[in-house]
Order: sequence, then structure tokens, then C-alpha cells
Amino acid sequence: MKPSRSAPGSVRHSAVLLAGTGAAAVVLLALTDGVAVAAAGLGLFTAAGLVIARYVAGGGAQDSGYRRSVRLLGSRAPVLGEWEWIVHNALGANGDVHFATSLRPQLQRLFTARIAERHGIDLYRTPQRARALVGPELWPWIDPAEPPPAAVLPEAVLRALLDRLEALDTPAGPAAADRATTYRPQ
Repeated sequence: MKPSRSAPGSVRHSAVLLAGTGAAAVVLLALTDGVAVAAAGLGLFTAAGLVIARYVAGGGAQDSGYRRSVRLLGSRAPVLGEWEWIVHNALGANGDVHFATSLRPQLQRLFTARIAERHGIDLYRTPQRARALVGPELWPWIDPAEPPPAAVLPEAVLRALLDRLEALDTPAGPAAADRATTYRPQ
């Protein structure tokens, strides 16, 4: 039977290197400073090795896989004065530019946060479930994978999106869907 070698970078390979380095250090301590210092060094290296081994081997098990490693929000939230400016410019002259660069990303950010917080759904990883919550009429306006249906956001759509965002504050259900203002494209 051929002995198996551990691949460089694996946990087993790292443990073998750690043990070998510790053993060599203890031998050097014994040769230079005596048995008493070597025993203290052995205790120190053993404790450090156990801590490192526990960290490496149990690092993924510390939270049982329940912690989500996704960073959902990549930017800071705009303050109220910024929102007034964003909406004013998106609905005014050159609204297409302001909608594409300011308002739509902020609406996507708000929907991402609300859906993740209240319903445990990631808008980017499970867009089908997010679409079901937002509604098929409003989804194209915030769909991160597709361009919006029009270059300029109509005020009625903005009102419907904000009403829907507010309705998403509670867990999904028929009552939440009834509270949302529905937008029907014409």
C-alpha cells in the first residue's frame, strides 16, 4: 500500500508542518538552553498548536453554517435630504440619467434590504422569489439583471414601488399583498 501524501495547503499538510516546526524548535531549545526550557517550550508550542488546530479545523463549524456571508448592502444609506434631491431629479428634466444613476440603484438597495430583513430572501441570489414578493408589474423597474422597461420612471410607478416597499415590512401573506398599491402598465 502506497503512503498517501497530503496536498500543500490542506489542513493535514499544515498540521504536519506545524508539528514538525514545533518539534524542531523544542529540540533546539533543549540543545541550547537545557531540558527545563525545552519542557516550557513544549508546553507553549502544544498550547499554541491546539489553539491553531481548533481554529483551522473548527472554523467552519463555529456557527453551524447559519451565518450568511453575503454582504447585501454595499453602500451607505442616503439621508433624507439626499432622497428629496434624488427623487426630484429623477422625476424632472434629464430624469432618465438620474433614474439610471441614482434612483434605481437606491430603490434596488432598499428592496434588497427589506426583502432580506423581513423575508430572508436575497434579491440577487434568488430573483424568482424576490419577484414574487415585489410583484410582476413592479419587478422590471428594480430587476438587477435587466434594464428598466423605460428610461424615465413615471411618478405612478414610483408611488407604487414605495407602497410595495412599505407593504413588504410585514411577513408575506395575502394581507400584505392587499395593502400594496398595484401598478398596471398601460
